[in-house]
Amino acid sequence: MKKFIGFIVKETYHIFRDKRSLVILFGMPVAQILLFGFAIRSEINDAKIVILDHSKDAITKEIKQKILSSGYFLLQEEVKTNEDIQRVFKQGKVKQAIVFEANFAQKLYRNNQSTIQVVADASDPNTASILTSYAQAIVSSYQMQNPELFAGERSAKVNLASDIRMYYNPELKSVFMFVPGIMAVILMLISAMMTSISIAREKELGTMEILLVSPLRPSLIIIGKVLPYLVLSFINAVVILMLGYFVFGMPINGSLSLLLAESLLFILMALSLGILISTIAASQQVAMMLSLFALMMPSILLSGFVFSIDSMPMFLQVFSNVIPARWFLEIIKSIMLKGVGIEFIWKETLILAGLTLFFIALSVRKFKVRLA
Repeated sequence: MKKFIGFIVKETYHIFRDKRSLVILFGMPVAQILLFGFAIRSEINDAKIVILDHSKDAITKEIKQKILSSGYFLLQEEVKTNEDIQRVFKQGKVKQAIVFEANFAQKLYRNNQSTIQVVADASDPNTASILTSYAQAIVSSYQMQNPELFAGERSAKVNLASDIRMYYNPELKSVFMFVPGIMAVILMLISAMMTSISIAREKELGTMEILLVSPLRPSLIIIGKVLPYLVLSFINAVVILMLGYFVFGMPINGSLSLLLAESLLFILMALSLGILISTIAASQQVAMMLSLFALMMPSILLSGFVFSIDSMPMFLQVFSNVIPARWFLEIIKSIMLKGVGIEFIWKETLILAGLTLFFIALSVRKFKVRLA
């Protein structure tokens, strides 16, 4: 046991002596979570727009005020002609224009109908679609708050209203999606990448012979290499959770102890996968390339982090079942946003536990083959 503890201490000292590894281990997660939290968002705020008001009556002023006070739009300027709209679009200054027709209030009182034209720059289709839906929702809200303007004596006084409720994320904050997703991806990449170069480094530096003649069994060598990274990766998980909670307001509605336990299980699985890669790779460079390219893209694209799995082709949906990040993402979203317990996520937990045991067993077997 003393030799095993000494081996763990040696691995820990080696990690802290390597400044580049420390930067990757602790710097990358913090940088990624801040980048995704602040810069990458699906909602849009303070989008610059122009307004062309041919009528300039009391009602158009009220609607303009409601649009600009929503927080979604920022007035760049009030233009006077349609040519001005073309000019600002070509200059790339704005993404959307709101046009009120002439005699807006008069037509509304007389015919119960007026037109608000929403013109969007669709060179970025996603942004154009989002901004257009924002504008439509604001106008619809104004109409519902002022029914007397849209229902005259000849109009049917029957109103159909949609009661829309958003559970778990009522404000539709994209950070509630990115924090769990980036947590799953970072823990997978960092844990697997750092451990994948551990045994490969021994082979590359010629120190494998020392391990070969040591009294430690292959299983103890693997465990000794995994344990320091397990502790450091768990600290990473705690830091990410703290940043999400205190900086971005990410809720933790479920059990914190359950969330930490599931995070520990996922980290152990990722570390085991990294060790498996390191037993296969002949050099540190090969091990790192395998970790990055074999794990990064599938973890981002097929885990449900960026794209919905249900909208993927069937063969990709089936393939996503072997992506560990998919199951961990479902677990942390369920705990943090829905506040569920283990009775609702036991299946995903068993899958992660099964993958962990499989990777550990395969790593030990491969390592024995290398020793033969």
